[in-house]
Amino acid sequence: MGVTFTPDEGSVLYRLLAENSTDIILKTDCAGNLLHGLPTMSRLGLLPPAQSGARHLRDLVDPVCEETVLGAHREALDGHGEDNWIEFLARSRGQRKRWFAIRTRRIVDAEDCVCGGISIVRSLEERRSFEEKLFAAAMTDPLTGLTNRSAFVSMLQHLVEQDVDGCLAMFDIDHFKAINMRYGHSAGDEVLVAFADLMRALTREADIISRTGGESFGVLLPRTALSECERICREIVVTLSESSGAAGDGGLKITVSGGLAAIAESLDDTIRRAELALAMAKARGRNRLQLDPGAPALH
Repeated sequence: MGVTFTPDEGSVLYRLLAENSTDIILKTDCAGNLLHGLPTMSRLGLLPPAQSGARHLRDLVDPVCEETVLGAHREALDGHGEDNWIEFLARSRGQRKRWFAIRTRRIVDAEDCVCGGISIVRSLEERRSFEEKLFAAAMTDPLTGLTNRSAFVSMLQHLVEQDVDGCLAMFDIDHFKAINMRYGHSAGDEVLVAFADLMRALTREADIISRTGGESFGVLLPRTALSECERICREIVVTLSESSGAAGDGGLKITVSGGLAAIAESLDDTIRRAELALAMAKARGRNRLQLDPGAPALH
């Protein structure tokens, strides 16, 4: 059996539902003018119409999304797309950009004529925050906090496509498997974290550091001359060797081998040159930096 309400009862029920919801409920006329907005707007970062000066639906929407939202409103009042959620960037308090979704149903009067719409506006902050965290997790090495190989390859590809000069350095911790076998995997993890922290300290803000494999790391040094890249990377090799050797004969001696190559015309060629230089560093005794043999000689 259906339940009917008087206009006053319906108004009370509407307010009760709206004021106890995390959604924003708006009432508009056919032209999109705001007839009613609730305090929930303020709780979600949007100023209520009385405080913001908003008199129309467009006053709540960032200009870049205005036509999309107003077009969806018109369609809903025409009886189309009433079940569609439309995502939009909102005008909000402060400088922070906030994303919302809106869905509108039309209102008809006693003569079955459309007289406006009721819209539900829902914050997307939690969902977008969750999506951003998932994206960050997919691109981050959980042990070191550095970007992972997937992110590293994507960023190198971007530099190649944009024809950005600079260098790629690749490092391998020397005899890492032996460290794990002798001291245990926990000690191996500590070595990886310590080396990641050392690279953060010795590189610049614009440089991009990634853990690309078990004991392997990559550093992108964009818009930097080969000589400066060599200086930075050589300092990493020397500093690690000297700091780990300071512990004495009983300490854990950690060294790293590195290969350095200029960013080439393709992703594969850039990586191949850096890997070749790294292999040469290992073949020549490890604990050293080797430049790409095809690079111009530095004086």
